[in-house]
Amino acid sequence: MSTASDPDILPRHGTPAPVTRVFGWAMLAVLAAFMINNVLIVGWGFPKPTQAFGGDGRAWLLVAIYAIFAAVAVFWVLRTPDRALRYDARAISDFNAYLIRGCYFAVLFTGIADATIAFIRVEGLLPHLFGEKLAQDLIRSHFIGPWIHFPLAVLGFVVAAFSRSLGFIWLALLIVIAELLIVFSRFVFSYEQALMGDLVRYWYAALFLFSSAYTLLDEGHVRVDVLYAGFDVRRKGRVNAVGAILMGMSTSWVIILVGMGSANAIINSPVRNFEVSQTGTAGMYTKYQMAAFLGIFAITMLIQFVSYLFEAVADMRDEPGHRDVEPVAH
Repeated sequence: MSTASDPDILPRHGTPAPVTRVFGWAMLAVLAAFMINNVLIVGWGFPKPTQAFGGDGRAWLLVAIYAIFAAVAVFWVLRTPDRALRYDARAISDFNAYLIRGCYFAVLFTGIADATIAFIRVEGLLPHLFGEKLAQDLIRSHFIGPWIHFPLAVLGFVVAAFSRSLGFIWLALLIVIAELLIVFSRFVFSYEQALMGDLVRYWYAALFLFSSAYTLLDEGHVRVDVLYAGFDVRRKGRVNAVGAILMGMSTSWVIILVGMGSANAIINSPVRNFEVSQTGTAGMYTKYQMAAFLGIFAITMLIQFVSYLFEAVADMRDEPGHRDVEPVAH
């Protein structure tokens, strides 16, 4: 964990760094524009921006979104020319922490609700508890996704706004409890359903993929440390800055573009179709969300790498407020 000075006393203003800040904020702006375009393309059937000269005027709207967001990023940097890099880095990291926290609570609530529905569905109790009409709806993923999962996700982000914990501790605890329930039900009561394994995989996937950005913040990722430990702060900053761009951001963008590059891409397609596992009505209806987890992983990592870049450049410039951490070295 961080052992440096309290981040609340970071100076708001510092030496101007227009190139780095324009690059970082433009990266976030393009990411936001891409996600908006992705929703319009997948959900509303808009053409890709590359088809702007193909006769469909809607494609120009997507191009305009990119241009507007990039312009706003540049305008923000020009409006705040003396904003300190570390201050920007903290603001970006705090937003990312909220985003991750909201995802944690969303999967927490969704997992409990969907597992409960799956249990009632498997035991044939849906018509008795909810009536024939709602029972029929509760076996359709296209009903459960928009009308149950989505409101629970919104609730998760509302709760995250009032919680300081990232939530992964509670999620890890529930994974252990879910595993224990499987053991007890299988070996003590000889009872097992597909939904029990689905719940553990669902929560574990969220725990692993959502925690990556937080781990990056605290230098918790495994670093093959041959020369790095002997570098001074400035040289470490230089290495981290280059690595953040060439390795971190590029990898994140590859995942985003491959997974969400078209309506039929490997992330978009399952989400659009509310895809479920082969166990069908015997399991949980969360497979489409697990595909989305990969996109959330890439998005949160990209955001965190922008913050990481700002911190690295500040280290290169020997600016105050450096965070002392104890990285995992191998």
